[in-house]
Amino acid sequence: MAQVCFYFQIHQPYRLRRYSIFDTSFEYFDDEQNAEVCRKVARKCYLPANALLLDMIERNEGRFRFSMSLTGVVLDAFEEYCPEVLDSLHRLNETGCVEFLAETYYHSLAFLYSRAEFAKQIQMHGEKIFSLFGQQPRVFRNTELVYNNELARFAANMGFVGVVCEGVDRLLAGRSPAFLYRPPEMDEPVLLLKNHRLSDDIAFRFSDRSWPKWPLTAERFAGWVNDINGCGYIANLFMDFETLGEHQWAETGIFEFLADLPGKVMHGGGNGFLTVSEAIGDFPTTDEYDVPQLISWADTERDLSAWLGNSMQANALAELYRLESAVLARGDEQLLHDWRRLGTSDHFYYMCTKYFADGDVHKYFNPYDSPYDSYINFMNVLDNLRSRLRMSSVAV
Repeated sequence: MAQVCFYFQIHQPYRLRRYSIFDTSFEYFDDEQNAEVCRKVARKCYLPANALLLDMIERNEGRFRFSMSLTGVVLDAFEEYCPEVLDSLHRLNETGCVEFLAETYYHSLAFLYSRAEFAKQIQMHGEKIFSLFGQQPRVFRNTELVYNNELARFAANMGFVGVVCEGVDRLLAGRSPAFLYRPPEMDEPVLLLKNHRLSDDIAFRFSDRSWPKWPLTAERFAGWVNDINGCGYIANLFMDFETLGEHQWAETGIFEFLADLPGKVMHGGGNGFLTVSEAIGDFPTTDEYDVPQLISWADTERDLSAWLGNSMQANALAELYRLESAVLARGDEQLLHDWRRLGTSDHFYYMCTKYFADGDVHKYFNPYDSPYDSYINFMNVLDNLRSRLRMSSVAV
């Protein structure tokens, strides 16, 4: 039996408004643009995709199951701009067929800079998920699937039974991501590795008419899932939720493909669908997945160069986290909230200069004309936040 384990990531940042060095306002974020983007993606993706997933669950009598992860900031945006999306998520949750994962509230890179802040954001996120959906997340996904052996130990200490991460070919060394793995010298957390080939067939190649496998049908994809039998347990399909209707427009047939997939996968009664926790409970780990260096699910390199690949990004992140202790000492909740929103990884992704192999990905939803504009705008905002700190007795 081969099981499909869908995991969808939902995130939208709070984008900064154009902020000059002469600006003195404490209003850093572009409310109009953030509302516009959120509502646009809700129309094209979140609402129709959630309606389809609910129909798939009901039509297949609960045998279609999947996992989702929603950042705290996107949940805030839904509450502020699109409460109807939250309503659709509640309907999915009521089926008992959807599992919500844990992550950092602000979609941050705090693991790299502040373990205390990292733990706090995970706690905040867990409280938000429990308050909205009544679920206590048991499986963790870090921002952009940033992961290494040290993160596994941290997640275990926080009580998580599993972590989802990228199945990097060079680290698998010929092994298959269709098995469950464990970190070196640890039994937990169990590691579920993204099958990047099958995931990207849907997320990136689905509408590519130059792809030799185009058009991709549910029947053909179900055949690839069935091929796992005898050489693995699960097809871990991890992708941005915006794949459905936004990255792959409705006109490509993505919704029809998804609607047909459960019937094709489950035809014959052997294969099926599981949430990530169910996969952990149903299958044993088979080997160690040793990740001494940080990896992610981004770009062709699967490393952190999308956020730390140039001096602008490194400087902006270092300067942001250099203010952490002063921000905390100030005791100003709005200041702390603004500082945390500035830590959302998208701000540093916009500064990426890798506009060659992965250029289109980095330009998607990017409000800036160039990475240099992004850096200047961010540092202008950060300078104003620093000036707010100087207004207090706290030394920066």
